[in-house]
Amino acid sequence: MLALAILALVCAGLSGLIAWVNLSLLRTPEPDLDVRARVSILIPARNEAAIIEATVRAALASQGASVEVLVGDDQSTDDTAAIVSGLAAGDPRLRLVPIPPLPEGWTGKNHACARLAEAAQGTHLLFVDADVTLAPAAAAALAAHARRTESALVSGVPRQVMGSLGERLTVPMINFLLVGYLPMAMMRASLRPSLGAACGQLVLVAREAYREIGGHGALRASLHDGVALPRRFRRAGHRTDLVAAHALATCRMYRGFAQSWAGFSKNAHEGMATPRALPVWTLLLAGGHVLPWALLGLALCGFGSGPATFVAFAAALVSLATRAAITLVTREPAVTIPLHPLAVLVALAIQWGALLRRKGAGTPLWKGRSYPIGPS
Repeated sequence: MLALAILALVCAGLSGLIAWVNLSLLRTPEPDLDVRARVSILIPARNEAAIIEATVRAALASQGASVEVLVGDDQSTDDTAAIVSGLAAGDPRLRLVPIPPLPEGWTGKNHACARLAEAAQGTHLLFVDADVTLAPAAAAALAAHARRTESALVSGVPRQVMGSLGERLTVPMINFLLVGYLPMAMMRASLRPSLGAACGQLVLVAREAYREIGGHGALRASLHDGVALPRRFRRAGHRTDLVAAHALATCRMYRGFAQSWAGFSKNAHEGMATPRALPVWTLLLAGGHVLPWALLGLALCGFGSGPATFVAFAAALVSLATRAAITLVTREPAVTIPLHPLAVLVALAIQWGALLRRKGAGTPLWKGRSYPIGPS
């Protein structure tokens, strides 16, 4: 029991130390007086009639940089195109870009982003999911940070809006994994592709560097542009960076547990759910954030020694404090903090489910398209 408790403390302490360093480094970028950048805000949209107007209006309200807004209508069967066309009639900065039918070998988002990039005229391209609401300073701040740091790609996690228990058990793991396990000081000091990371909801790229690496066409079959795109930039010798983006944008990415499970499952095999990576992630996550609570539960039942219980209690405190710090800094709901051990279990269940499922089996329907969730 004592050995398990020590293992739990080491695993919890590792994420706690990385998070402490990362939270001291992550900053919300500020716009500057350099207004040379022209930002093309690119929004791929497929059947987004319920939310697209708010997304577009927020993008058009951008301040501090010259912007154009392009919405890609990806074969929508609802009123998405009509809503955007109506808005474009009153603002010449807005254009509707019809997206051709999906070619063989492409995933929907990558295809739409590639076509939007072809139509864009800006010096920087800001790819924004249709459920992301930009703050007025977002485009200018991201472009300014890219210029100051000479980064070809800048990304950040918008403030996540969660309206159900299912979302609160899944969505917070995005920030927890990035802040608690990605060594950002090493990321900024090195161009190693394995250290590249982004949030696909909000990605700004330098247009010329994007063209140089082949754009989204270079990752046409990928379901996880947040991993594939920054690594592509790094392989070509370009810097990428992450910023605190909770003040730059908000996003409600899923609605309910079923949609969250399907959404995280479809790109799992390009992240954690690989035969080599997932056992290590299971040790780190379960060991540091589930095992302490299991050991404390056993102690309450009369098992384990006093020293083991003390160490397990310390590990539990470190785990919860790490999650609390990340949650509060990123402005996520505080009510998700005590759910942390269960959220880790749900995340691991999603990843193991994706890894163990045969390729092509149980393909989830996403925006009317089927994507395999098994390993490639």
